[in-house]
Amino acid sequence: MNRRTRQVNYFLSGQYFSNGLRTTLSILLPSLLLAQVGQLSVGMAMSMGALSVSLSDAPGPIQHRRNGMVATVLSGFTVALVTGFARMNDYTLGLEILLFGFLFSMLAVYGNRATSVGTAALLIMILTLDRPLDAVGVLREGGLILAGGIWYTTISLLALQLQPYRSSQQALGLCIHEIAKFMALKADFYNTETDLDTDYRRLVAQQVTVSEKQDEVRDLLFKNRQFVAESTNTSRLLVLTFVDIVDLYEQILSMYYDYAAIRERFGQTGVLNTIARLIRLLSTELDHMGLAVQSIVPSRKPIDFTHALNKLKREIDELGDREGSTLVLKKILVSLRNISQRLATMQAHLATPDTSPTSLDGLEYGRFVSHQEIDLKSLLDNLSLDSSVFRHSVRVALAMLVGFVVTKTLDYGHHSYWVLLTISVILKPAFSLTKQRNIERIIGTFAGGLIGLAILMFIPNKTVHFVLMVLFMIGTYSAQRVNYIVMVICLTPFILILFNFLGISYFGAAEERLLDTILGGVIAFVASYLIFPRWESEQLSKPLRDILSANVRYVQFLLTILSGKPINVVEYKLARKDVYVTSANLAAAFERMVSEPKHTQRNERLIYKFVVLNHILSSNVATIISSLLTNEPKTHTSSITRPVKRALFALTDSLRRLDNTSAALPSETLSPSLSTADAPATTPDDRLFIEQLNFIQQVSSDISKLVERLNG
Repeated sequence: MNRRTRQVNYFLSGQYFSNGLRTTLSILLPSLLLAQVGQLSVGMAMSMGALSVSLSDAPGPIQHRRNGMVATVLSGFTVALVTGFARMNDYTLGLEILLFGFLFSMLAVYGNRATSVGTAALLIMILTLDRPLDAVGVLREGGLILAGGIWYTTISLLALQLQPYRSSQQALGLCIHEIAKFMALKADFYNTETDLDTDYRRLVAQQVTVSEKQDEVRDLLFKNRQFVAESTNTSRLLVLTFVDIVDLYEQILSMYYDYAAIRERFGQTGVLNTIARLIRLLSTELDHMGLAVQSIVPSRKPIDFTHALNKLKREIDELGDREGSTLVLKKILVSLRNISQRLATMQAHLATPDTSPTSLDGLEYGRFVSHQEIDLKSLLDNLSLDSSVFRHSVRVALAMLVGFVVTKTLDYGHHSYWVLLTISVILKPAFSLTKQRNIERIIGTFAGGLIGLAILMFIPNKTVHFVLMVLFMIGTYSAQRVNYIVMVICLTPFILILFNFLGISYFGAAEERLLDTILGGVIAFVASYLIFPRWESEQLSKPLRDILSANVRYVQFLLTILSGKPINVVEYKLARKDVYVTSANLAAAFERMVSEPKHTQRNERLIYKFVVLNHILSSNVATIISSLLTNEPKTHTSSITRPVKRALFALTDSLRRLDNTSAALPSETLSPSLSTADAPATTPDDRLFIEQLNFIQQVSSDISKLVERLNG
């Protein structure tokens, strides 16, 4: 199965498509069925309620999805009633837009699901503010929106009951898919024609995606009663597979070497191309395994990599000493063999599951996930300009008020709520995300408008129009959480075809939609730039401290193992998780910063070096720890532990500098260098081990120098 076919299969069997299909049916059916009895307006009001609830029905534990949908149903009903009566006077409607724009944006304090609830409430407000209704009509409209929300909630919960493990399988499969892509990127480091800086940039960006998918799976598995308190064979297999895939990810991440030196020494031999091909083959096999986890179709027979590994071994042996020591290539071969063996073990596990209780004993689920408390104190604590959520909420409220005033002043179209809708979906807490959404919204609207006009002009058949509208709906709701520009491209022709069915001129609607999108985008962009902007460079100190703190803890585990002391496996895995998460957070913050206006950026080159050095550090620490944990515990000499202690000193000192604190540090770690005489080694393996430890010390020292320059 080639890559494109796998991508199609991932999409068709994945959570985004299945959710998009369910959302489309839940939204379409009320309007479609009631239109048959001449009650289209009733059906559309119910569809509006279903649409709002679908926004908060993001993947996650069943109880969280249920609570989010119930909160959306109640808030949507309340907002519909308030808006229906407030719209009878422009001043009260403007006040409502200002207050609701602020209050519902502040729900971001409580996490992504609460943010979706707020977004859904604002959507109901926007879609009902232009509807001319009397008091009875307002109550009727609110009731229909409530009924539509309950209808969607019922369908969604019923689907979860019928397939309780499906969302977890899909999320885990997608997580494995992203790890396979991460591994494929590793192959580029052995390609002499690629730029190493570009390779690191892509690898770190993919690490952000992997971290997000791992967090999603953790929430699904470790916050769900079916997987913790009421475990079954299926649930235990999913948990065990996830634990194994995180361990495999550590092995992939730990495959770090001095790529510049490797390219220089072995670039002309052809052995690096063999290594790159083998890594890609392993990543493809891992990708097939992810598809097998996600899909209901049985997986194909696993590939045996023995021949490919033996071929690589022969190539390395044939080099001999022509290019100097080939020990580093042999280390790469060992790493690839270990990954191949672990992959084969996981595939065998999936084929013949062994979910005995002992296989997961000691795994403290609750410690691997974060818990968000819903309380008034969190909201009150964020009512300050020091809070990014508060700044964003003020920005949304003022931008939407400006949009409302502008549409009332210009009065050029029949769907002016599109301006407010554009503002609400484009305006994000980070300027870079707002800019990206703005560009994607305008391009998507223009492209989708051309597609919609072409369909309506050149295809007169109404049946074809309806089929295409349904397909565009599925595309819209399948892409809404994964690819915004695709969602907009599908959404625009869907709306134009819908308006054509309603007897509204699609030419006028297309022109108006494009103008409203541009107007709303301009207002959102200006607001993000002028109203209490919070530039990413002003907020980088926290992710910098977090990753340093995580690496300090990680290196402490290395020192503990080298000292021959036992470690707590759960504590070690928590430390490893913190390194992954904080690395991803810093990388994401850096990417947002470089997308902001040039004059707002600070020390972007230094921050990039900091991101790469911390990635190199954690990869090298993971390399050594993973090899030490497979051996019998051994107490190493002080000459071995000394560079690790010095690395720990450098990292701790860097952390204290960022915290602007001072304290006495252990005097035994103050010596700046380690001579080779301190670390006698007789075998090539010993020498490589010492070199790796010294390299960790050197990277930690470089990080310390970077922090000094950043503080300066």
